[in-house]
Amino acid sequence: MYKTTVKVGGMMCGMCEAHVNDAVRSAVNVKKVDSSRKRGETVIITDGEPDVDAIRTAISKTGYDVGDIDCEPYEKRTLFGRR
Repeated sequence: MYKTTVKVGGMMCGMCEAHVNDAVRSAVNVKKVDSSRKRGETVIITDGEPDVDAIRTAISKTGYDVGDIDCEPYEKRTLFGRR
């Protein structure tokens, strides 16, 4: 699994967050996506390494500013370290 963090500028409300989440879902196959206007970022969890260019394009098309994108391997945390 991979965790991708995208800096997103211009989100002002919950609907903005929803628009970005929908755009990401339409661009790549996600396990989870969560946008935060307060943090100015979107966090995406995927099974495989995502297409960051597709993510950048999808978010840009919604009218928001896309900044740095950081992608790293991700291991789901579980209670007591068990899966």
